[in-house]
Amino acid sequence: MRSPHAVVVGGGLAGITAALQLAEAGMSVTLVESRTRLGGLAFSFRRGELTVDNGQHVYLRCCTAYSWFLDRIDGAHLAPLQDRLDVPVLDVGHRRGPRLGRLRRTALPVPLHLAAGLATYPHLSLAERAAVGRAALALQKLDPADPALDGIDFATWLGRHGQSARAIEALWDLVGVATLNATAPHASMGLAAMVFKTGLLSEPGAADIGWARVPLGELHDTLARKALDSAGVRTELSTRVRDISRADLGRWHVEVDGELLEADTVVLAVPQREAHALLPEGALEDPDRLLDIGTAPILNIHVLYDRKVLRRPFFAALGTPVQWVFDRTEASGLGEGQYLALSQSAAEDEIDTPVASLRERYLPELERLLPATRGAEVRDFFVTRERTATFAPSPGVGRLRPGARTGAPGLYLAGAWTATGWPATMEGAVRSGFSAAGAALSALGRHHEHPLKEAA
Repeated sequence: MRSPHAVVVGGGLAGITAALQLAEAGMSVTLVESRTRLGGLAFSFRRGELTVDNGQHVYLRCCTAYSWFLDRIDGAHLAPLQDRLDVPVLDVGHRRGPRLGRLRRTALPVPLHLAAGLATYPHLSLAERAAVGRAALALQKLDPADPALDGIDFATWLGRHGQSARAIEALWDLVGVATLNATAPHASMGLAAMVFKTGLLSEPGAADIGWARVPLGELHDTLARKALDSAGVRTELSTRVRDISRADLGRWHVEVDGELLEADTVVLAVPQREAHALLPEGALEDPDRLLDIGTAPILNIHVLYDRKVLRRPFFAALGTPVQWVFDRTEASGLGEGQYLALSQSAAEDEIDTPVASLRERYLPELERLLPATRGAEVRDFFVTRERTATFAPSPGVGRLRPGARTGAPGLYLAGAWTATGWPATMEGAVRSGFSAAGAALSALGRHHEHPLKEAA
């Protein structure tokens, strides 16, 4: 008997994960990607002698699916986690001058693991720190999957729980903007509760931060392609899917450039608007709801100095338009000087700003934050823009996000925008791949085990 054939459309983390899972269950798998590379929106490119990530991506210890992905492609050692959460936060807007604080944890049980760090966090008053503690205890009792939470915004909830504008700026948005890609007034309380409850209040080490010490392309393209090849997946790059239609005997036709692929299973792992364009009639009861899932941009600013100006691997900033700054010198292959990457989430107001204007604005801000830059030569300044970097985590988005199964037998959806319970993260993308592959294998009656024991 022939092995069932699956076609996975999309070579981002969701598609790669689904393809690996289906292949390991004994299916014949073809992965089709329109770009010249794998990795979706977490990729690298060459700029002169440098290898540049399109944007800074991090993950947390609680991101068990992405950790599985790194292990599966033999890349975990290239993206290690902190031993213990420690985030330097520099406030240059303080009336007494710049102040450095830290968000860090201890090894004590939840929620005591954050108590000492919060007690010494200098960017909030004593009263604000106490109010944050009370809000955290209230948040710990919430169920992020409660539909009622999806209908309100995070700022409303924070206001009900005594959070000042300063507390939102210096703590809740500091974390929330980076993880949700939205400020508190524009973020679903359900997704915010998921981020903070899982990341900060599930176990002591849940929020420890990991990031790639090599270009993302080495992980999500080179190593991922090697893993797919080893699993027997046929990978077709620079290949666009033109149409997906039903065939005889419950099978599917996937029309690509110059070829018609037959499949028992199709996993559509592309952004929501592309999925909407490819969905056959009847696959979703209301396919237009996919078009109601908004998108949110991320702006990344890249600055190369002729000397070292930052001693830390990264820091977050207050009192300035700058949000998070990362040292990408070693990962990029820069031989001398230092390369800083500024990650600017929720960047609707600046995503189309000309490079010259961004340079005029952000170089002085870096001088405020890092005095060592004042005498340094800027050897390069460039910008990468992801206008549709994530789905918008707006209140009500939860009811728009579809599950992996569709109304068309054999057709499944994957992508961070599907109903993973997570915001648009690498973790959510991998989890969606698990869900799509699991649903497909169940429908085919093939035995499989979920890679994560917690979700088995």
